[in-house]
Amino acid sequence: MVQNGSSSFIKSAWRRLLKNKGAVFGLWIIVLAVATAVSAYFIAPDHSPDANRMILEIGGQKPGFTMLFLRVPKQKPVHKAGFLDRLLHGQEDRFDLIPIRSWKQQGDSMIVQQYLDEDLEERRAYFLNGSSQQVVEKTFWLGTDKFGRDILSRLIVGVRVSLAVGLIAVVISLTIGIALGLWAGYYVGRTDRVIMWLINVVWSIPALLLVFAITLVLGKGFWQVFVAVGLTLWVNTARIIRTQVLSIRELAYVEAAKALGLGDTRIIFRHILPNVLGPVMVMATSNFASAIILEAGLSFLGVGVQPPQPSWGLMIKENYNFIITHNPLLAISPGICIMLLVLAFNLLGNGLRDALDVRTGAG
Repeated sequence: MVQNGSSSFIKSAWRRLLKNKGAVFGLWIIVLAVATAVSAYFIAPDHSPDANRMILEIGGQKPGFTMLFLRVPKQKPVHKAGFLDRLLHGQEDRFDLIPIRSWKQQGDSMIVQQYLDEDLEERRAYFLNGSSQQVVEKTFWLGTDKFGRDILSRLIVGVRVSLAVGLIAVVISLTIGIALGLWAGYYVGRTDRVIMWLINVVWSIPALLLVFAITLVLGKGFWQVFVAVGLTLWVNTARIIRTQVLSIRELAYVEAAKALGLGDTRIIFRHILPNVLGPVMVMATSNFASAIILEAGLSFLGVGVQPPQPSWGLMIKENYNFIITHNPLLAISPGICIMLLVLAFNLLGNGLRDALDVRTGAG
C-alpha cells in the first residue's frame, strides 16, 4: 500500500511538473547541456584537447569570420586517439593551420599569400609532400579570442566544467547538509546547539571569501575548486533538513517506531529521510545553480579552473577588455551561457518545489 501510494504521488508530481512551462523549459536546457557536454569533442569545430588550437594571426575576430587555411602536416607524428580517449580528451591536430589570402600550386610546392594581419601579408612557399586537400576554409561562427582560438568550440567544451562543478558540489553539499541536518533535527539538545553554532559561523562568512580560503588550503586546480565550492553550499541544506526533521520527529509514526524499540539509525534513514527528499531535490537544483556562479566567479578572479582548460568564467576574464572595443560578443557569449544554465536550474527547482508540495497533490 505504501509503495502504491508513493508511486501514485510520484506520477502526480511528474504530471504537475510537466504542466509547468518554465520547469519544462529549464529541463530541456539542462538535457541539451548534458548532451553537449558528453559529445563536446565530436560536435566542436575545434576537436583538439581543451579546444586550444591557437592561431595568433586571427586573434580577436568578430562572429562569422571566415578564412582560408593551408594545412601543413606536423613534423612529429600525432597519435590517433581511440573513441573513449577522444570522447574524454579530444584529438590532437595532425596539421598546423596557416591562414592565407590566396594560393597557387607550382609543381610539388604551394605558393601562398600568408595572412599576418588586416593589411599585412607575406609570400611563402610550402612543400606539398604528396598530401591532398591542402587548403580548407573555416568559419568561426562566434569569432576568435585574443589567442585565435574558436570561441564556439571553447563554449561547447566549457559546459563540461560548469556541469561537473555543479554535480560534484551538489554531492558534497547534500552529503554534509543532510547528515548534519538529520543529526541536529533528530537529537536536538546539545547536539543541535553545536551544529547550529557551526552553521551560523559558516553562514556569516561570504561564500566567495570562504571559497577563497579553502582554495588557498587545497591549491588552484580543476578538482580543488569543485571541492571548495561543495564545502560552502551545505549550510542551506542543513538548515532546511533540520527544520523538516524537527516537525517530522513529533509525528505519530515516528513515536510508534520508537515505542517498538527500533534504533535511531533505522528511524532516521528508513522513516524520516524518505519524507524530506522533496526539499532535498529542490535544494540540489538551487545548489547546482549557485555552484555554477561560484565557479565562474573563481575562474574570472584567477583562482578557479586554470588555462588552457576552457571555463566560461575564465573566458569572460580573457575577453572582457573587448566589451568596450570592437568585439563585445567574445565576453558576452560565455556570460549568456552562464545565465541560461543558471536560469534553467532555478526554473526546474521552482517547478520541483510546486510539484512536490503535498498541499497541491489533490490537484
